[in-house]
Amino acid sequence: MLVESLPQRTLGRTGIKVSALGAGCWPLGGPDENLGMPMGWSEIDDASALAALERAFQRGVTLFDTADVYGHGRSERRLAGLVAQVPREDVVLTSKVGYFAGTAAHAYDPLHMRHQLEQSMQNLGVDFLDIYFLHHQDFGPADRYLEGAVQAMRDFQAEGLVRAIGMRGPHRFALDRLTTEPHLRGDKIARFRGLFHVVNPEVLAVRDNLLTPADRSAGIFALADSHGCGVLVNKALGQGLLTGSYRPDRERAFGRGDHRSRKRWFRPEAAAVIAAGIDELREVAGAQTADLIRIALWSCLSRSAHAAVLVGFTSSEQADMNFGCLREPPDATTIAAARKIMSRVQSRLDAGGEVFVDELAPTKTAR
Repeated sequence: MLVESLPQRTLGRTGIKVSALGAGCWPLGGPDENLGMPMGWSEIDDASALAALERAFQRGVTLFDTADVYGHGRSERRLAGLVAQVPREDVVLTSKVGYFAGTAAHAYDPLHMRHQLEQSMQNLGVDFLDIYFLHHQDFGPADRYLEGAVQAMRDFQAEGLVRAIGMRGPHRFALDRLTTEPHLRGDKIARFRGLFHVVNPEVLAVRDNLLTPADRSAGIFALADSHGCGVLVNKALGQGLLTGSYRPDRERAFGRGDHRSRKRWFRPEAAAVIAAGIDELREVAGAQTADLIRIALWSCLSRSAHAAVLVGFTSSEQADMNFGCLREPPDATTIAAARKIMSRVQSRLDAGGEVFVDELAPTKTAR
């Protein structure tokens, strides 16, 4: 394959070098359900997924992020089609464990974790992963499975099955966001900070984009830098909301197994608020879709010199667009103006209360 180039980043003390933009392969798993709720994306066939992955690689992407639960292995198996075509040392592969328990009492049971790691490697056609993530922070009642899960990860690393250990930044387990009243959920940032010093990760997965209030994420990036952690930024395009593709005048229907069907931000009421902000953003960043994507990606890349940004896609055309429009970074004034515009949008969404809550009720609550 003829390969283009992207800026490079080193993920902190791991020394792992990656393209500044990585491929977020969750959408390539297609529709799916887990924990009694939609957890996937839209329909995509094997050939389209492989073509999109090949285009990402041609654009210079060397970082590919997936998880055992993305399509319950489909994302990993589809990614294997690309991995089989290129030297193993030319790609950095990450996967995650924790959102699929199988027949185990808990997804962080060490025996189950080993099984999932072995299955992920088999799905991908490799004998090691570059980074393996703890996908969430629910370690059972009284953190019953925490010690065993951390030890399992360190064992995997000692055995050469995993190069680096990762954990998610501040995050609520999916069912907790849906079944626990907000005032009973606890402080997720305090929870994360406590777990950080137990897990001692080398890489963090952090949600960040122009709709994320700066004060919510700045401290996490500072923590990562102070401990030499690399960062993988996810949802940089707001799952498409920051590309201008969702308009209130053309409501989109999401099929069974598409997680967007339970997200209020993809409904016309919230889309109208976001679209107004996008129109204002165009005046700062540029009128084209590529301009919007560029400012969104660089706003995340500017957070830390040790951060790479994951970008999702469901077609070779999307991959071409997302990985081909980076160009030179905008100046700091432009990025600051973009953040200010979209922070006002975030404030309006927050002020919307129940209208804009980012989750709908699940169909059932069994774990």
